[in-house]
Amino acid sequence: MREFYLYNTINRKREIFEPVTPGLAGIYVCGPTVYGDAHLGHARPGVTYDVLVRLLRKIGYKVRYVRNITDVGHLENDSDSGEDKIAQKARLEQLEPMEVVQHYTLRYHEAMKLLNTLPPDIEPRASGHIIEQISLVNQILDKGFAYESNGSVYFDVEEYNRKHNYGALSGRSLDDMQSNTRTLDGQSDKRSPFDFALWKKAAPEHIMRWPSPWSDGFPGWHVECSAMSSKYLGETFDIHGGGMDLLFPHHECELAQNTAARGKSGVRYWMHNNMITINGQKMGKSLGNFITLEELFTGNHKILVQAYSPMTIRFFILQAHYRSTLDFSNEALQAAEKGLKRLVQAGNDASKLKSAQNGTAIEGLAELKESVYTALCDDLNTPIAIANLFEAVRIVNTIKEKQTVIREEDKSILRELFEEISVGILGLTDEQAASGTGETLRGVVEMILDVRREAKASKDFATSDKIRERLTALGIQIKDTKEGTEWNLN
Repeated sequence: MREFYLYNTINRKREIFEPVTPGLAGIYVCGPTVYGDAHLGHARPGVTYDVLVRLLRKIGYKVRYVRNITDVGHLENDSDSGEDKIAQKARLEQLEPMEVVQHYTLRYHEAMKLLNTLPPDIEPRASGHIIEQISLVNQILDKGFAYESNGSVYFDVEEYNRKHNYGALSGRSLDDMQSNTRTLDGQSDKRSPFDFALWKKAAPEHIMRWPSPWSDGFPGWHVECSAMSSKYLGETFDIHGGGMDLLFPHHECELAQNTAARGKSGVRYWMHNNMITINGQKMGKSLGNFITLEELFTGNHKILVQAYSPMTIRFFILQAHYRSTLDFSNEALQAAEKGLKRLVQAGNDASKLKSAQNGTAIEGLAELKESVYTALCDDLNTPIAIANLFEAVRIVNTIKEKQTVIREEDKSILRELFEEISVGILGLTDEQAASGTGETLRGVVEMILDVRREAKASKDFATSDKIRERLTALGIQIKDTKEGTEWNLN
């Protein structure tokens, strides 16, 4: 198992990854609030944490990947006032809130599948875990870090800060927050304007509500992730991921809730991907530069000069380090499109190179492969990994031009670079080839699975496991059932 290093937001430093349970990585990522179509801002965390999961599995970890769906409690101004975003959408479109949730959840899944992201192992919805959230609120009340007010329950930030450090994750101090905090409508029930809701009493017109010891109401946005992450990954788990925009207040509040209820932060490594800007500006509807993924894929937006394929978007995202700001422009995407074509073509050419046991040795190829893994295992440094893959592109083009017969072991290394790393870890598939697979792909996979069945029957479990791993690396998930082996292409 290779060593993996990860930048930990709370410590502001790069640390070696040491999971709670050796060999098992528990990852929780904040998923979307499903009240609108998936947009460019959803693509970056989707791709970033997909590569993280793929890499950890490739280097030997078992991974439990949990990504939630927020379908209640996220208010329109990201604070404790205003209308629930989903309830607002339901009211405007005269739908049931769960109709809105289902519609946009399916749309989100479709967009993520086009981007070739693997589905999470568990995808909990906030509305399905109300009991766990009420229990967590009770724990925080019992510890003296929350108070009830007119049927709502609020986290007491000042009381918490006397014993702990509110702001440990974001680097903010309570004094700074006090001097920059203004009173907002709907905060009269709070002792302080920077306290946040754990449970909100529902107004008479509020659609989504559940009974609780305090009122018929709904959970606060922040408490949802604390409850769901601990349910599926334990009170202390490995990696909590999300966008930089969630660092404060969402993740800061999660950390405080965990500590208040259990006496520990509950997360070993906090991981945050940076934002995407558009021509140097933050994406926003008021600026006219808000782009959905469907608009990107179809080219149907006023600032787009063409349509861009999902793999172009994925490759574009991976060309920048996940902690760096990524600036979108037509020029940048067109360059990514050309680069991706070169990479895919080299991968196809590499599979056709002639090889022999006594063929020509390719100097430095093994070291090049190692440098790709080193970059990926160094805080997911995809730009350096891709730069090294393009050195492999140059090597393949030279071999092809000179029609060199290479050593079999060197061809095997090239196969690993292009198939197991470029496709299997980075998830960069050949869209053109994939569009024509159909029955051919099905026949090939079934043939491979026949070989695997024969290996299992003869108790050759090493071969059986190797086939499973290779198929998984290529994005083909297999599942053994009583009726036989099922598979699907993610």
